[in-house]
Amino acid sequence: MRRSICISEPSVALAGEQKNWRFCFVTSQALPQKTLLRFDPQSRGLENEWELPQTGGRTKNNLIWMTLPDGKQLPGKEVDNKGFKQYEFVLPEEIAQGEKIIFHLGSADGSAGQGNRSQLYIQRRRPFYLYIDPKGKKEFKDPEIFTLDVRGNKLDNIRIITPSVVFKNSRFDVLIRFEDSFGNLTGNAPEGTLIELTYDQLRENLSWKLFVPETGFLTLPNLYFNEPGLYRLRLKNLTTKEEYFSAPIQCYLEEGNHQFWGVLQGEAERYETAEGIESVLRYFRDDHSMQFFATSTNEDAGLTSNDDWKLISSQVAEFNEEERFVTLLGFQWEGEPSSEGLRHFIYAKDNKPLLRKKELKSNALKKIYKSHTPKELLSIPCLTTAKGHSYNFDDYSPEFERVAEIYSAWGSTETIAKKGNTRPLMGNAKKGISEVEEGTLTKALLKGCRFGFVAGGKITTGGAYAEMKESEQESYSSGLTAINCVEYSRDALFQALYNRSCYATTGARILVVFNIAGKPMGSEISTKSKPGLVFNRHIHGFIAGTDIIEEVTLYRNGRALETFSNGTNFVKVEFDDSEPLDKIAITSQFSPHPHLFYYLRVTQKDGHMAWASPIWIDIVEEEKKGRKK
Repeated sequence: MRRSICISEPSVALAGEQKNWRFCFVTSQALPQKTLLRFDPQSRGLENEWELPQTGGRTKNNLIWMTLPDGKQLPGKEVDNKGFKQYEFVLPEEIAQGEKIIFHLGSADGSAGQGNRSQLYIQRRRPFYLYIDPKGKKEFKDPEIFTLDVRGNKLDNIRIITPSVVFKNSRFDVLIRFEDSFGNLTGNAPEGTLIELTYDQLRENLSWKLFVPETGFLTLPNLYFNEPGLYRLRLKNLTTKEEYFSAPIQCYLEEGNHQFWGVLQGEAERYETAEGIESVLRYFRDDHSMQFFATSTNEDAGLTSNDDWKLISSQVAEFNEEERFVTLLGFQWEGEPSSEGLRHFIYAKDNKPLLRKKELKSNALKKIYKSHTPKELLSIPCLTTAKGHSYNFDDYSPEFERVAEIYSAWGSTETIAKKGNTRPLMGNAKKGISEVEEGTLTKALLKGCRFGFVAGGKITTGGAYAEMKESEQESYSSGLTAINCVEYSRDALFQALYNRSCYATTGARILVVFNIAGKPMGSEISTKSKPGLVFNRHIHGFIAGTDIIEEVTLYRNGRALETFSNGTNFVKVEFDDSEPLDKIAITSQFSPHPHLFYYLRVTQKDGHMAWASPIWIDIVEEEKKGRKK
């Protein structure tokens, strides 16, 4: 049986390229008059997807039309199919077997600069569908398929991915990504382009010359530092003289905690989590070089069916690979405003149930907490300042709410805009979600709640997130969470979150070290175990930024205590707090003892920020021993 021929011209596109595209179809059977054709470019018209062509008006640019074998041209009619735009044509005459019709996307006068723009991400064998109904009754069968390869555009950026923490003489790998302006891997650089790699204090100060590979990436294995200190790798394009730097790398003398970067909740730009979970996991692991990822699908049955959850659970289990990419099973759950708020639940193990709000056993937080243990489930409060979706922390659970989301792409919940929040939740004038002060994490900490800080990405499905998306609410960069733990495994990362051994950034891999009396961020210390804290609290740490550090602020009990800055990428934090405890200690409903809490907030010149999880000091008096008579 003869098959139709589908040819794309050209057969290769560069990401974001504006051009005229031709899709030639040679039919294997005669198509009668009034045959209905639908050309489907597989795009919803989102910013990073293939640009949708126009069908009417006086414009001659970015159009779609069809050319018949006799040269006659027909404009397309736009129709909607579940959010995807398709273009409909009705044959005015019979097309004989073996004749060719052509679908055009571009400018009517052939000007490539005014043509149709390709998608912004690379894809092999990118499909375009043609549905055919010879009877003209919209009864379509399997489509004919055109394909073309979308490749990376011209080299624009070089990204160096390194570990943030290494140890003297311990070997590590470095990944170098050669990217176009959209973040795609590309080997599209002028012939003979050389990249110089340099780094100080490393094996006789070697200087290497690298070519741009066709694959767009290189792995440099077995590097090591033979002296402790702070390092950054530098790449220089010897053709353009542009320089690129890695995030800071801290080398310690002895083995200790490693640091891992990842996303606890976020969406891939071009994949629906429920339908394309495998692509989502590959996206964060391969395209963004994350070391861990937690799913955050919505519990609503209309958004995540039982089959979807089963697929997500199996893929999370399959992709979890220690020492490479840790995956965690999680979901969104939203309870009563103020008293429960929005949650991101994360399981410690695989193949756990999706807890639905409409089911009797999981329709309230207290029921969920009663039927689980802290060893198997974390409950992360999110968007706590979002009006109508907030959480006031009055029913705070210290066993399950071990960390809270201080930042996501929708804004920071540390405090409100009137009190200095430069990235607040901000709705538009007439719609969107505004902020309320009752849910700020500063207020929660003053109530005695004890949680570490984590960050999230941009979620757009379900409840508050869908409302913000639909209202085109102000958004910011996607956040990152850093977790400090001894080994790279799911159990270790989950336990580190439980121990609050983590911190949040607005997306930059800022290195933050913060401790008091030798205890790291997330710690609880008492004056009973360390009596010297009564007289002095020695605060120590450092920040190594990805840009000039504008300011590091040390907060005590929610108020700025001291600021540090020196106009460089590295700021050392040294401070002795010797104020009498009876003058500065606070009491609260969730703490049995008077106490203090401290945390750091970092702001870079480029606007990126970081928040170190708090450290708490409990004032516990020693029990007086009675004297024997």
